Amino acid sequence: MTMKKRLIISLIGAIPLVSNMLLAFNGHMIGGEKYAAWFQLLFGSVAYWGAGLPYLKSAWAAFKNHRATMDTLIGLGTSISYGYSLLRVFEDPMATYFETVAVILSLVLLGALLEERMKSSASTAVEKLMDLQAKDAEVLRNGNFLRLPIESIVPGDTVRVRPGEKIATDGKIIEGKSFLDESMVTGEAMPVTKMPGDSVIGATINHNGTFLFKVTKVGTDTVLSHIATMVKEAQHSRAPIQKTVDKLTTIFVPLVLVIAIVTFLTWFVFVGSDFATALEYSVAVLIIACPCALGIATPTALLIGTGRAAKLGILIKNAEVLESIHNIRTVILDKTGTITVGKPRVTDVIPFKGYSTAKILSLASGLEALSEHPLAKAIIAKAEAEQIKPDKVENFDTIPGKGVTALINGKPAFVGNDKLADDFKVNLDFRNKMETLQSQAKTVVIVGYDYDVIAIIGIQDTPKSSSKKAVKTMHKAGFKTVMLTGDNTFVAKEIATEVGIKTIFADLLPCDKSKTVARLQENSATAFVGDGINDAPALSTATVGIAMGSGSDIAIESGDIILVKNDLMSAVTALVLAKKIYNRIIINLFWAFIYNIVSIPIAAGVFSTFGITLVPEIAGLAMALSSITVVTSSLLLNRVTLPVKSP
Repeated sequence: MTMKKRLIISLIGAIPLVSNMLLAFNGHMIGGEKYAAWFQLLFGSVAYWGAGLPYLKSAWAAFKNHRATMDTLIGLGTSISYGYSLLRVFEDPMATYFETVAVILSLVLLGALLEERMKSSASTAVEKLMDLQAKDAEVLRNGNFLRLPIESIVPGDTVRVRPGEKIATDGKIIEGKSFLDESMVTGEAMPVTKMPGDSVIGATINHNGTFLFKVTKVGTDTVLSHIATMVKEAQHSRAPIQKTVDKLTTIFVPLVLVIAIVTFLTWFVFVGSDFATALEYSVAVLIIACPCALGIATPTALLIGTGRAAKLGILIKNAEVLESIHNIRTVILDKTGTITVGKPRVTDVIPFKGYSTAKILSLASGLEALSEHPLAKAIIAKAEAEQIKPDKVENFDTIPGKGVTALINGKPAFVGNDKLADDFKVNLDFRNKMETLQSQAKTVVIVGYDYDVIAIIGIQDTPKSSSKKAVKTMHKAGFKTVMLTGDNTFVAKEIATEVGIKTIFADLLPCDKSKTVARLQENSATAFVGDGINDAPALSTATVGIAMGSGSDIAIESGDIILVKNDLMSAVTALVLAKKIYNRIIINLFWAFIYNIVSIPIAAGVFSTFGITLVPEIAGLAMALSSITVVTSSLLLNRVTLPVKSP
């Protein structure tokens, strides 16, 4: 039975009973003296058994397992009131508590229904995201474009997208160009230029051009589906602090039962009040102490906070991350692809030994053809732009943190840094030229052939436009920033100075990055932001790993937070929002605890001499309002100011 139906049933019982109670003050009773008892019994039973039965079942199940839960307090409070009323109903119909049972259940269910509605509205971020999917698309089949439902699309299909249409699924453009609105996925408000070879994301919107793309992913494999899955998992995960709350609740509920018994005995035995008064105070304690607000303090903040994060293109994998980020003081940033654009370009080719630039690029692009390193792509792009064919290579090998080697025409060749050149024992008598390029924030790649250096290549990768602002914002938020890179110290210092980072670690191998992160963690909790395959160990080592969504699959799997938008400002926003979610959880728990600490003595009649009391009905209303207050507090997360605003 739904919460709404249970509320309606409880109101069917409550409204006649409350009306009868009001009439009784004027000397009237529905049903008169003859049927008043049956009237009370009928509508009291409708409320108790019709609306309260699930609470009774839950309380009984907990009792059999030697546990006490929130439902125990509601079930016990209403059962005592109902049982006492059964004993008195035919003796004095108006001395019963049937209306108390019905009103308490109505208020509790009203609070639960409002809570359910608020939580439901908070979790619609994922549903709205999935609703953005296109329903159909123009698919090439047997030489003709047919409009088919997206369920019919398979990887490898060619899809045509016209201006104003939604992209049906993930893929790569093979013909044409356009501007795409990717704000619903990345949070980026400005349209993004897309050309052949660029990836497109399902549910994004085409602006003004017509293009064809080849489908790469469909269904649950798409970016949109992955986002939905991650957000749902995060919203249903449990924060470590919630486990502490659960333990406190298992102690709190039995304690409340003891307080209710002591309250009854105090008023009935020691104060000398009548049985009905003592019962009323003890029932009020049971009802008002129900720790519903404690139970929802963490889940609602999680639900709403992770939902807002998803709208900003920030995917928080689980609730534990929030508690970890709360303790972070140091943010460690990878250089290439994180601080910098990650698309370096060749700026200088300096040949030696009489080799031509064309020959250098032919040999270097041949060596780099099988590498996935950003610098390799820059060399290949330069060769392609010059229409130079790469040399054929044999025995290709990658030396992590150094470069690549192979045989060309049977002779050893390499492209890499000075560490790799040292391995080949070649003479580096051109260091002054290297240092000149490095002083210009250019990475120097050495090209060797037949145990001799035949050229150096200068490659430059510039910082992203938002990196300087992101670093400055991190400092304002109280984070210390550190940069790690496998690049040389000259380049690292230039980039770090440009964006405002003072602490750097350069010339690091992939394994050195994770070791450096481990050392930094000895002083404080750390967050590592990276995007490459070689960042995976560091992402896993850090307290919290933040992976750029445009990075490698390995990096994304290693990260605790995924940034769909490849922008360092998103990392700042993720850190700030995560802290605010955790702080909101603490605020919710504080108010939930304060509510119980203050309300239980009032319900027990401690302040009755001052005229301050709580009848069970008002206690039920106060309990419902406490839950609504916590949910409303969590909803404020939708209004907190962040470095990056929602699209």
